[in-house]
Order: sequence, then structure tokens, then C-alpha cells
Amino acid sequence: MGVRVTYDGSADIVYICLVPIGAGEVETTVRGEDEAGSVNLDFNGEGQLLGIEVERASRWVPRRVIDEAERIG
Repeated sequence: MGVRVTYDGSADIVYICLVPIGAGEVETTVRGEDEAGSVNLDFNGEGQLLGIEVERASRWVPRRVIDEAERIG
């Protein structure tokens, strides 16, 4: 099973989905924010990391990753 990377260009957000995530499966989101943007970590009820959201992705994520990401939004 591979990692799925999506990019929403209108919001400039990359989401790295480590495993398929079902509706309601994310129980906790840990946010790391500052004036430069934020990184949010999504966990299930067992404390396993499911996905990573990077806001202001064009600033933080390598261009190659954004170019190869699945487009959404």
C-alpha cells in the first residue's frame, strides 16, 4: 500500500495520507502553528498517525512533491 499525496492549489495545502482514511476515523488532530503556516497531524483512536496536512505547502514542501501530487479542489 502506497502513500497518497494530494494538493489543493486554491488553498495551497498538501495532504499526505499514510493509509486510507474512512469517514469518522480521525479522532484527534494535533496542530502545530506559527505565523509561517501550520502542520496538522491526524490520528485514529488507537493513537496511530493517519495523515499529515501542510498549509502554505508551496513554501514548505519540495516543488517535486507538489508537482507529482494528485490535484484536488
